[in-house]
Amino acid sequence: MVRTSEAEWKGDLKGGQGTMKVGSGAYEGAYSFRSRFEEGDGTNPEELIAAAHAGCFSMALSHELAQAGFPPERVHTRARVSLEPGGGGFSITTIALETEARVPNITPEVFQEKAEGAKKNCPVSKALAAINITLQARLV
Repeated sequence: MVRTSEAEWKGDLKGGQGTMKVGSGAYEGAYSFRSRFEEGDGTNPEELIAAAHAGCFSMALSHELAQAGFPPERVHTRARVSLEPGGGGFSITTIALETEARVPNITPEVFQEKAEGAKKNCPVSKALAAINITLQARLV
C-alpha cells in the first residue's frame, strides 16, 4: 500500500500561504505561518501528524484488546504534538497520547499492558520512534 498527500506553498515563509490535501479527498485545507507557529486560521503539519497518530493508535489498541479477548466498545485518543524552537530551527520534541477506552471485563493491569503494546506497535509510532512518545491510558 502507498498512501499519498499533497501540499503547495506560495510566497515566502511568513507572508506565504498554502494548502494541504490528502489523497483520498477526505480533507483539504489551508495552512500558513500563523496557523503553524502562532494562532491563525487553518491547519498545520503537526496537527495532521497528531490526527494520524491518534487514529493509528486507536485502531492498534482496539486490535490488541480484541486479540486478547476484550473487544472494546470505544477507544478515544488525543495526540498532542509539541513543536519547539532550538538547534537553529524548530523540532517536534514530544507526542503525548491520551486515550480512554470502554472495555468490558478487563482489568486495569491488562488494559495498561495492551495500551503500551499498541503504542509500541502502531505503525505511526514506529515511524516517529525518534521522538519522545508518552502515553496516559485510562478505562472509563
